[in-house]
Amino acid sequence: MRALILQHDHLSPPGPVAERLAHHGYEIVESAVVGAEHFHEPNQHFDFPDPTQFDALVVMGAPWGAWDDETIGRWLLPEMDWLRTADENGVPVLGICFGGQLLARAHGGSVARAPRPEIGWTAIWTQEPDLIGPGPWFQWHYDRWQVPPGAREIARDALASQAFALRRNLAVQFHPELTPAGLLGWYGNGGRPLVEADGQDPDVLYQHTLAEAHDAAMRAHGLVDAFIDRVAKAQ
Repeated sequence: MRALILQHDHLSPPGPVAERLAHHGYEIVESAVVGAEHFHEPNQHFDFPDPTQFDALVVMGAPWGAWDDETIGRWLLPEMDWLRTADENGVPVLGICFGGQLLARAHGGSVARAPRPEIGWTAIWTQEPDLIGPGPWFQWHYDRWQVPPGAREIARDALASQAFALRRNLAVQFHPELTPAGLLGWYGNGGRPLVEADGQDPDVLYQHTLAEAHDAAMRAHGLVDAFIDRVAKAQ
């Protein structure tokens, strides 16, 4: 079995998500849409691989908006076509944050700016805790989706929908892959002032992330297990 981890930038390591897929016997293939050399000019062409050559796709987060055709449209619009092709061929997709937003938009929902960002560890309300647990999950997003037609919303909080399932697609708004090292990577690429602008202390958030690291990895493993057992095998 092969799983493609589609990263949109060079700052999105898949962490415990990839670890758990490997635990289940998946060969992990990683591919970056926007390389480090194009991070500040991200509107580049990208050749998406044939989704039918994989047994699962994991579509990761991004620092750009899933609505921003002007900034990243050269690959954003083809990626939505790619996701629809995967869906038509029954290829399971786990969409994380930006990836979940793209799933919403690709399948008839929409994505727009939220009234405020969500940054940090957040508990969510879930209708299916054996699929999406209540967390806390790490959030870092400025946008939110409208659930696409035919999907079932699984979880949300006061600000945004947090998870939905549609056929063999599972979208989550949070970041199950986040590790302390991953957060430091975001900090090193301009993330610290964004946390401060949200009224938080970046060092306190990092310490909180260190404290959550083990339990968060276990929650991520459980999410991947449920994705494989309940979504990827859906008829």
